[in-house]
Amino acid sequence: MWFLVALPTVVAAAFALAYVQARRAHTRALEERGWLLERERETAAQSAVDAERARIAHDLHDIVSHNVSVMVIQTGAARQVLATAPLDAEAAMLAVEAAGRDTMAELRHLLGVLAPKGDSDVLSPQPSLARLSELIDRMAFAGLAVDVRISGEACSLPTGVDVTAYRIIQEALTNALRHGDGVKAEVTVRYAEHALRVEVLNTGTSVLTGGRPPAPEGDGRGLLGLKQRVAVYGGQFDARRRLGGGFRVRAKLPLERP
Repeated sequence: MWFLVALPTVVAAAFALAYVQARRAHTRALEERGWLLERERETAAQSAVDAERARIAHDLHDIVSHNVSVMVIQTGAARQVLATAPLDAEAAMLAVEAAGRDTMAELRHLLGVLAPKGDSDVLSPQPSLARLSELIDRMAFAGLAVDVRISGEACSLPTGVDVTAYRIIQEALTNALRHGDGVKAEVTVRYAEHALRVEVLNTGTSVLTGGRPPAPEGDGRGLLGLKQRVAVYGGQFDARRRLGGGFRVRAKLPLERP
């Protein structure tokens, strides 16, 4: 009798235990799959960056090596016959001029391929944090409200660092406008003794609500490019979704003081 009474309880407990174990196994499988997908994405992105670097390096090597070699040889020839055969020297110098023009044309073409299509900054003044207000005004006109906070004592920045900081803010705000909810963004620039810190936050769908916000980085090339640019200056770069919603881009650029 006692066994018959306890049997349903034992069976229910066994089913409950099996259900909990199955749920845990399912959760672990999903986490492992997500981790594997993330690793694959990172590997593919890094492979794309490495392949593009190799292609650019190869093209630059071919362009510069060939044309500079021609220029050096022709200049040497012109120097040797300058006094005795001025016509030959002139022909050699014309060859140098032609090689130089070819080099400039090919480099301009290569840089044009690398530049984003429709880039309006090609003929504009050099980007700088001094022009940040213009960028904020353009974003506000496009419909994205941006709050800006500047802390620390503003100082003269190395040109590369200044341009990089501006590009980080520009890319982050552009992504916020395209892929966020378009409500609000916050830009923080902190001047410290040995580093410049830049942070951009924007609002968006929260992952806690079960929504699936779009990836603000699009195909990832913009943020990958920024990461590479920051790495050139020995800095740190981080871009990720925020649990409360939206996206965060953060960078630290070292400053050398005299």
